Amino acid sequence: MVMAAIMLAFVAVAQNKMKDKMITYHKIQIEDCNVFYREAGASDKPAVLLLHGFPSSSHMFRELMPELAGDFHLIAPDFPSFGQTESPDREHFTYSFDHLAKIVDKFTEAVRLTRFAMYVFDYGAPIGYRLAMWHPDRITAIVSQNGNMYDEGLGKKWAARKEYWKHPTSELRQQFASAFELETIIGQYTFGTPENSVGPDGYSLDYYYVNLPGRAEMQNDLILDYRSNVALYPNFQQYLRTYQPPLLAVWGENDPSFIPAGAHAFRRDVPNAEIHFVPSGHFALESHHAEIAALMRKFLAKVIK
Repeated sequence: MVMAAIMLAFVAVAQNKMKDKMITYHKIQIEDCNVFYREAGASDKPAVLLLHGFPSSSHMFRELMPELAGDFHLIAPDFPSFGQTESPDREHFTYSFDHLAKIVDKFTEAVRLTRFAMYVFDYGAPIGYRLAMWHPDRITAIVSQNGNMYDEGLGKKWAARKEYWKHPTSELRQQFASAFELETIIGQYTFGTPENSVGPDGYSLDYYYVNLPGRAEMQNDLILDYRSNVALYPNFQQYLRTYQPPLLAVWGENDPSFIPAGAHAFRRDVPNAEIHFVPSGHFALESHHAEIAALMRKFLAKVIK
């Protein structure tokens, strides 16, 4: 009888651990969008909001979330015009980073995230940094994976984009549509990564999503509006200097878009920031999710009380 009870207890513990690591999938109405999101981990654990980049979706966290779900409550939404979230018509919905950040802000309130750490990457970074400026009291920590807020962190390709922002002609807008081509997306995933370390799943799914009807023009709107993020860099930096949030920068060191100087620059505003590099590219989770999860777990355990 005693052995049977012990065995049942072990089974119950194992089942609870498996349940914690299980990812569930949901939708919730925010303004004109039915927002899709992934969730994992018990709701009484410290919360982490995961904000994806371009041209991806919350799918990019498919391997990270089970690694962390035993210790944290993880929520990862798809932005409007990304992944499984609805994409309202451009005639009735403004595709700007400020508007996407407001949608995510309302989303956090709808799912009752009152205090949370943020994992920000690429496009998710300026969205997350806006949330931090608007609600500094809600942010327990920031994990920036190639999530830039410094001019020196912009790679060479941004020179052409800055010219486009100054002179946004229809011809240049069409040229930047190359960002949605399969070869370009594959390059974003594989450049600078260890050989044969990136599977085709992520970039194949991204290519499918960005080519859904109407999304190319929505994404083009965001490429042009990215200039609003660069204009806000001084404001983001002032937020860091004022509030000194615990900050971990973990960077794919071979990323041609957001180069290592952007990670080092965080220490200028947050002297205690932790800076780490992994031998990968832009989508570092594709090849190094276990290493990044380990760094996050150790860091967040120290700073979230």
